[in-house]
Amino acid sequence: MYREFALSLLERYVRSDNLKKHMLATEAIMRALARKFNQDEEIWGIAGLIHDIDYELCGEDTTKHGKLSEDILKEANFPEEVIEAVKAHIKGVEIDDNPMHIALCSADAVNGLIIAGALIKPEKSLNAIDTKFIMKRFKEKAFARGANREEIKLCERLGLSLEEFITISLSAMQEIHEELGL
Repeated sequence: MYREFALSLLERYVRSDNLKKHMLATEAIMRALARKFNQDEEIWGIAGLIHDIDYELCGEDTTKHGKLSEDILKEANFPEEVIEAVKAHIKGVEIDDNPMHIALCSADAVNGLIIAGALIKPEKSLNAIDTKFIMKRFKEKAFARGANREEIKLCERLGLSLEEFITISLSAMQEIHEELGL
């Protein structure tokens, strides 16, 4: 019920195509995780879709990240659980025990690793990579340095192995590869 509205907010506040794709990838992963854990796919997906709605507004002042999102989402009457998840993903490895908060933090971090993996292949395609390839790259500290490994490993707090989490995430992103241009 909120997706179309969330997409309109995304168009209003996010200019960068790469950031939009990152947010779409996070949504896809969150929806897959919601299905895995029998959670509300709409709520989890929307949290993924809008988690960085304020990123460009913050500019170089990253201390505002999450706070501006909260204002935007409250004004737009989003559910409190979505707002809390968006705020919580800023905390990273210091995140609470709420499964949606943990999932969002991990999904946010892992999709950058997966996209970087796809981009180093000649095909520049998500279909050119698999879990084994990403697991190998995960261990390479110099590869995709911006993909916080500790945040990705938070998936273990959900009862998922790193390999299972990467499999779920990669599969979810492959399902929307056309939207991601990969």
